[in-house]
Amino acid sequence: MPTMDASNSFVLVVLTLHSVMNGCSSMDLPAQLSHRRLLKDSNLAAPSTNVPASAAAPVPSTGSGSFPASSSQGQNDTNEIASSSSSKSDDVSRSMKWLYMIVLPALGLLLLTGLACFLLPCRKSAVATIGPWKTGLSGQLQKAFLTGVPELRRSELERACEDFSNIVASYPHYTVYKGTLSSGVEIAVVSTMITSSKEWSEHSEICFRKKIGTLSRINHKNFINLLGFCEEEEPFTRMMVLEYAPNGTLYENLHAEDFEHIDWRGRMRIIMGLAYCIQHMHELNPPVVHPDLQSSSILLSEDNAAKIADMSVWHDVISEGQLPINGDLVVHHEQVSAGLARNVYNFGVVLLEIISGKIPYPEHERSLVSLALGCINGDRSIASLIDPTMDSLKEDELQIICEVIQACIQSDPRNRPSMREITARLREAIAISPVAATPRLSPLWWAELEVLSTVEAG
Repeated sequence: MPTMDASNSFVLVVLTLHSVMNGCSSMDLPAQLSHRRLLKDSNLAAPSTNVPASAAAPVPSTGSGSFPASSSQGQNDTNEIASSSSSKSDDVSRSMKWLYMIVLPALGLLLLTGLACFLLPCRKSAVATIGPWKTGLSGQLQKAFLTGVPELRRSELERACEDFSNIVASYPHYTVYKGTLSSGVEIAVVSTMITSSKEWSEHSEICFRKKIGTLSRINHKNFINLLGFCEEEEPFTRMMVLEYAPNGTLYENLHAEDFEHIDWRGRMRIIMGLAYCIQHMHELNPPVVHPDLQSSSILLSEDNAAKIADMSVWHDVISEGQLPINGDLVVHHEQVSAGLARNVYNFGVVLLEIISGKIPYPEHERSLVSLALGCINGDRSIASLIDPTMDSLKEDELQIICEVIQACIQSDPRNRPSMREITARLREAIAISPVAATPRLSPLWWAELEVLSTVEAG
């Protein structure tokens, strides 16, 4: 016997419900369903309404029409009616039991099945129309934007960086390459200068892996985020794949002649981006302390938003450092507290450098902090150190910034404010939200948007 489809099953339940409610025997249901199928599948036209109806059979009268012909006959009719009413009441009671116990659950199950059958083709269709984000590589770099820090192959990075010929910067301990994916997303590939596993100690490996874990936790738009890493032995490779910021360091933009001048509003956006990011790092659990916060470790995006970078690992892997215990470096609470206070101090120095345009530690002159403390001790405002080329500055913003600088560079770390307090104070005067302080033209942002749209559609 052929299996009934979902539509016929639904009809069967409806007919069952109808029959139960009208006292109809369930034995009539197959006949009713067959009748429905015949009507649905028949090619015959409906009966004509012009066919005359058969004559009604005459019904003999048993009385005058006003009174019953016999009182005994009326009594019998009354008894039959009462008996019929009682029987119908029992039938309705039994019907309601069937309704609650069988019919309604079956009807609900069929409705859910029909809904699932309707939605599944729609879902498959939606997934099929939106393809995954393609990088042109093997797929590992694509996963970097989804899973955080996957391990990548050297061959992939070699192709992206044009056989490692596209060198952005070279330092004693590491080299920075620029890579470009087929989608146009730019990446920075940072590699250690160590070329042999014999020179890479257990201490070096622990530092490298610990830094990967630390950087993967930050995940802030004003930070140079880690996208992946590479570990291979032949040839020896230790690399990190990071976001790429094309506009150089903050130090270069403030002091190099071949860089464009940053106006007051642009500098305020940089200040707020730094404040939001450092506060985010300090409020992670456990907190993340930047090991060397200064203008040379702050990069600028294409639209001159601040992007904090941390390249300290490449120096740490060749230094003696602290001895590892159970695979982890020993970090005491006092050291973390001191690191947080040091970040606050360095942030004050960066603020001073941004508003003054002066080098913080010149070779043959007093340091910038020394000049600021001289102003404070001489009852002069730090505003006297303002960059003379600065125009369109706002006095109320400058005043708040000078107050924050003075609080940050206090000699006693215990008297320095927290980054939360600093950020709240700055935002009172500088009306730049976290969203406005983040890069608007970041290639990573567009890549993440593509990935998110694919994931949400799936």
